[in-house]
Amino acid sequence: MEGSRIPLNGIQWSRWRAAVRVFATSEVGGRAAAMFAALLVLLLAINGLNVVNSYVGRDFMTAIQSRSMSGFLSMALLYVLVFAVSTITAVILRYTEERLGLVWREWLTRRMVRSYLAGDAYYWLREHSEVSNPDQRIAEDVRTFTSTSLSLLLILLNATFTIVAFSGVMWSISPLLFAAAIGYAGLGSVLTFFFGRPLIWLNYHQSDREAALRAELVHLREHAESVAILRREGRIGSRVQRRIDDLVENTSRIISVNRTLGFFTTGYNYLIQIIPVLIVAPMFIHGEVEFGVITQSAMAFGHLIGAFSLVVTQFQQISSYAVVLSRLGALRENVDLVATRDASHIRYDDGSPELRWTGLTLRSPLDGGVLVDALSVNVPARRRLLVTGGNEAARIALFRATAGLWKHGEGRLARPAPGAILFVPERPYLPPGTLRQALVRTAREGSVDDTHIRSVLRALDLPPRVVQAQGLDVEIDWDDLLSLAEQQLVVLARVLLAAPHFVLLDRPDTLLPTGTVAHVLDLLTAQDITAVTFTPGRALAAHHDACLELKAGGTWSWEARANHEATT
Repeated sequence: MEGSRIPLNGIQWSRWRAAVRVFATSEVGGRAAAMFAALLVLLLAINGLNVVNSYVGRDFMTAIQSRSMSGFLSMALLYVLVFAVSTITAVILRYTEERLGLVWREWLTRRMVRSYLAGDAYYWLREHSEVSNPDQRIAEDVRTFTSTSLSLLLILLNATFTIVAFSGVMWSISPLLFAAAIGYAGLGSVLTFFFGRPLIWLNYHQSDREAALRAELVHLREHAESVAILRREGRIGSRVQRRIDDLVENTSRIISVNRTLGFFTTGYNYLIQIIPVLIVAPMFIHGEVEFGVITQSAMAFGHLIGAFSLVVTQFQQISSYAVVLSRLGALRENVDLVATRDASHIRYDDGSPELRWTGLTLRSPLDGGVLVDALSVNVPARRRLLVTGGNEAARIALFRATAGLWKHGEGRLARPAPGAILFVPERPYLPPGTLRQALVRTAREGSVDDTHIRSVLRALDLPPRVVQAQGLDVEIDWDDLLSLAEQQLVVLARVLLAAPHFVLLDRPDTLLPTGTVAHVLDLLTAQDITAVTFTPGRALAAHHDACLELKAGGTWSWEARANHEATT
C-alpha cells in the first residue's frame, strides 16, 4: 500500500465533519460550544493585541532613533503592559483549549468503548477484521484526534484572524511586501507537501509498529512464569527483536524524510527574517518611512507568513493527523459493520423456555465444509445433555453458535433470554477486581449476602484462601492467587450464584477431574439449572440424561438414557 492510499482528501474531511457534528449535538455539546465561543473571543483578543504590539514596537524603535528619552520610557512602559495582557490572554486561551480537548476526549472515548463492547464487536474485530490494535486506537488515537483537531482548528482560525488583522498593516507599509508574503508562502506550501508526503504512510506504519512491540512486551509480562518455566526466552526474544527491527526500519525512513524536509523548511524560516528588511530598508534609506517601520514590517511579515504557511509549519502535525483520522475512521466503520453484517443465515429466538436447534447447519469459515448437518434437537429444562464425539471442530462451532459467536451456517436456534443462559468456556476468565465482583453479576453485588457466597465456595471444595480471600471486597490478582482449576471453580460458583435456567460448559474436564465435574453437575441439578456439557469423551455420560454425538462429515446421532425422555 502506498502513501497515496491515505490522502488528505474529501474522505478525511467528511470524517472530521461527521465527528464534530456528532460531538456538537451530544449531551455535552452545549458546554463544548460555550468553551469554543470563549476560545474565539480569546483568539480575537490575541490578534488585536498583536496588531497593537506592532505599532507600539514601531514607535518604540522610532523613539530610540530620535533619542527621545520621554518617548522611549512611555513606549517601554506601554510595551510591558501589552506583553502582560498578552501573556494572561494566551495562558487562559491555552487552559480553555486543554479543557475543551479533555471534554471531547472523555466523551468520544466513552462512546467508542460502548460501541466496541456492543454486539460482540470486540470479538468480531479480532476474528474477522483487518483492523489492528483497536485498543491503541481507542486509547491513544482518540487522544491525538481530539487534541490535534482542536489545535489545528484554532491554528486555522488564528491564521484567518491574523491575515485579516495584518493584511492592512502590511499593505499600508508596502503592497510589494504583501505580494511577496503571499507568493513566498504559496511556493513554500507546495514544496513542503511534495517533500513531506511520504510521512503520511510512514506515520501510519509507525503507529502499528509501536503497538506491536508493546503487545509483545505485555505478552511477556503476562506470561512471565510460563516463559521462565518452559525456558522460551529465545523464541519470545526473537519475536521482540523482529518487532524492534520493523520499528527501527520505519523510524529510519521517517528520519530520512524529515532530513530532506528539514533542509527546505529550515531555509524557508531563515529567509523570513531577511525578506521584509530587503524590501523596506531601501524605503528607509530613501527617507520614505521611519526606522520603526522596519521593525513593524518584520513583525507583520512574520505573522502573515505564519498564517499563510500552515502547510509548512504544521506539516508534521497534519500528516500524523491524517493517519489518526484514517485509523479511527477504519475502526469506526468496522464497528458499524458489526451491527449491519448479515453474513449468517442462522436465526435466533431469544426467550425460549428450552434450548432448541432446528435444521441447524454449521460450516467451516476456511473452506465452507459442513461441520454440523441439519441438527434438530430440543433440550428441555432440567434435562442434562452431553455433546460429545471426535469432531472437535463441530463441537467448537456448535458451542460458539449457541453463544451467538459463529456466523457460518443456516438454520434456527432457540435459547433462553440472555439473563437465563450462561456459557462457561474451557479456559476460565476472571476479570480484575474483588472476589464479590468475580462471583456476582454486575450491578447485583448487594443482592447476594456474604454467607450464601461462602457456602457456595465451600460446596465446590475451594481452598480456605479462596473462601476467605482477604475479604470479599479486596482487589486480588487472580492469576497469582489461583491455579487455572481453581479459577474455573470460581467461574462455576458464579453460575451457581446467578442461577440461570441453562448453562453450557465447554470441556470442563480439561482442568477439573471427572469427579469434580460430576459434583458440579449435581449442584447445578439441585438448583434446577439445566447443564449442556461439551466434551470429547463419554466419561461423564452417566451424569447426563442424553448424549448428542457429533461425527465426521457433519453427521450426528442422539442417544437418550433409559427412563429419561428426550426430544429430537
